[in-house]
Amino acid sequence: MRSRRAYPRLLLAFVLVVLPALCLAQEQPQLTAEQKREFLLNAKVIRYKQLDEGITRSHRLTLSDGKITHDAHFQSIDERRSYKPLDRGAEVNFVDSYLYNIAAYELAKLIGLDDMLPVTVERKWRGEKGAMAWWLSTQMSIGEKADKKISPPDLEAWNNSMYKVRVFTQLIYDTDRNNPGNIKIGHNWEVYMVDFSRAFRLYHDLKNPQDLVRCSRELLEKLRTLDGQILAAKLEKYLTELEIEGIIRRREKIVAYFEKLIAEKGEYAVLY
Repeated sequence: MRSRRAYPRLLLAFVLVVLPALCLAQEQPQLTAEQKREFLLNAKVIRYKQLDEGITRSHRLTLSDGKITHDAHFQSIDERRSYKPLDRGAEVNFVDSYLYNIAAYELAKLIGLDDMLPVTVERKWRGEKGAMAWWLSTQMSIGEKADKKISPPDLEAWNNSMYKVRVFTQLIYDTDRNNPGNIKIGHNWEVYMVDFSRAFRLYHDLKNPQDLVRCSRELLEKLRTLDGQILAAKLEKYLTELEIEGIIRRREKIVAYFEKLIAEKGEYAVLY
């Protein structure tokens, strides 16, 4: 028989751990991606504040359609320069654009990674067009995880998610993915990627091919069968022809890289 002294401890654990999780689940609207998209496009902005983090002067908006109230991230930067000095060195044909956030989400849908990005649409707010993204409820960024030296409860699942992050980073040639705030961790240790405004460079070569260690079977098959015409049709509103060409060429390099790795190490060592 359970000791009576154990009940106060169980009650305390319920109040501190289980109850907050239940409340959080109740607070988060359970919507499909299409419902989130419609909400972001049509809900009224009832509050807003400028965010301190980042250099793009983005905003956190609170939206409501009369039934649901939820926050969104709004970013309107669209900077384009032929040459720009940066901390890591100067960059030619520099672009920092909100359009890349929308392009990243649309591309992620084509290759089955859209569950790792917030639903993102283009919308005008206060006279400016920008990317409006569903605000994610997360527990920390990957930078905070490193600072606190916290280990994920399921290391294999965590590693598999991070392998996907690496593949996507190479595919879109994201120059800012190492920013510790650009990868968020959900309350169940889901991995989310945010902020792609400095991705989609024109290079055909991979930025860091050595980062490609393993790949999910489903993702590799999606990359193999990614149709260039469908890709162009989905992304032509947000990317130039040269930027889309860059995706296609890097896709080819990624597939070839993994096929070579499989031939060398075996399928089991590379795919999961």
